[in-house]
Amino acid sequence: MSNLKLVTHSAEQTQKFGTAIGKLAEPGDIYLLVGDLGAGKTCLTQGIAYGLDIHEYTLSPSFVIMRELHGRLPLYHMDFYRLDNVAEISDLGLDDYLFGEGVCVIEWANKGLTVLPEDHLLIGIDYISDNERSFVVEPRGERYIQMLTQLKEVIPCP
Repeated sequence: MSNLKLVTHSAEQTQKFGTAIGKLAEPGDIYLLVGDLGAGKTCLTQGIAYGLDIHEYTLSPSFVIMRELHGRLPLYHMDFYRLDNVAEISDLGLDDYLFGEGVCVIEWANKGLTVLPEDHLLIGIDYISDNERSFVVEPRGERYIQMLTQLKEVIPCP
């Protein structure tokens, strides 16, 4: 199984990468975002929303845990930043979202990897500089292996 590695050089490039993901999104997709504070998780999610034809501005759901946005598919944008342990994540009752007809994007997903579905697209984001971000995209499951192949066709990779 191969990964996709790329570097973006602006917030706009990060959003364009997210837009490419959003355009390929299908009902039931789960994208897990991992990265430090300020790495670009919400910026990437904004692009995913654009790719889903969502015209609302995508805010970080850190204080509310989840925001639901509507476009071509519903986007369930979740953030586990303020949660302290896996039990809190398990108690949220996320199954309707994780196994529903929308797309789940979960920021700070590393806090709940043990209770999240095995099949997902894991996106690690590293801050390089004020304008540069490094991405490693790892598919987990057949759906996401196929999606990664499609992404590689539309995203220039080194």
